[in-house]
Amino acid sequence: MSGSQAGRAYIGSFTAAGGRGIVTASLDAQDGSLTLLDATDALADPSYLTLSGGLLYAVSETRDGAVAAFRTDTVPPQLAAPPAPVDGAGPTHLAVWGDRVLTANYNSGSVSCLPLRADGTPDAAGTDVLRHSGSGPHPQRQQTPHAHQVLPDPSGRWAVSVDLGTDSVRVCALSQDGRLTLHHETALRPGSGPRHLAFHPSGGYAYVLNELTPTLTVCRWDAVDGTLKPLTELLVLPDAGPRGDAYPSEVVVAPDGRFLWTATRGEDIISVFSLDATGESATLLATVSCGGDWPRDLALDPSGRFLYAANERSGDVTWFTVDQESGLPVRGGSVRVPAASCVVFDQAG
Repeated sequence: MSGSQAGRAYIGSFTAAGGRGIVTASLDAQDGSLTLLDATDALADPSYLTLSGGLLYAVSETRDGAVAAFRTDTVPPQLAAPPAPVDGAGPTHLAVWGDRVLTANYNSGSVSCLPLRADGTPDAAGTDVLRHSGSGPHPQRQQTPHAHQVLPDPSGRWAVSVDLGTDSVRVCALSQDGRLTLHHETALRPGSGPRHLAFHPSGGYAYVLNELTPTLTVCRWDAVDGTLKPLTELLVLPDAGPRGDAYPSEVVVAPDGRFLWTATRGEDIISVFSLDATGESATLLATVSCGGDWPRDLALDPSGRFLYAANERSGDVTWFTVDQESGLPVRGGSVRVPAASCVVFDQAG
């Protein structure tokens, strides 16, 4: 540690698998290293987190799914209000969208929309649920919808949900009475199993990472019309030959739009792509070890200089310094976090 603190990191983990819940760490601005501080298990299985308005929001990825807000002025964070049920099972992702919080409910194949009170806490009494429909060709994973991610687009006009079970991405709007309405649905290749997407900083392109095939689908995004158009599908592995199990998990884009990284579980690698000046063309440059086993999440720190892999099965978070010329991550170190599932950062520094 160099002694220069840039802020805090919050790490989600599965309490049902031995995790400590939400783990707080300090972040060093100079070398990207993390130092663990404390943890709270006040919420079961907080598998995904997001920060907004000075609060930390977390899903509870349980059969009776819930969302909760935590105050971040203490270590560890403290519940700001009791967890709010989302009327959906197995929420895997969440995002704050204006004065609402959205959750993607994997097991029930739906997206929940909860209004936020004046203090930022979710109000279950106003919950609206948009239920997905459809299926895909995979006999085990695509018999029913499985919403895996939901997030606002860069314009803030639309909410986009990625469904692994239906091989599609849905674009939603918010009606005047606060209900989610389906605006447009984009079909991706059958059996691809889309999991997560990330937008290019320009707002004109989106990159959909597929879990059931190790590929990345480059799409054009039109924020005026609220439409997503698939353009190309690229392997995130060096070749298409037999490789055993390979399950991509997360995609992140550099703040300047020059590079893109994906994580793949089973192969336990981070793939590095270069992007052209527009963001329309992506080229696989290299793959590097994720530093552990089963990288469930990738995240950049606020500066974009350091990349973090939450390795679920080996129980650690590994950090890398990103070479600003090549985009290659160079391993810096790791901290022990059993059943790690995601990492988010405050915006200090």
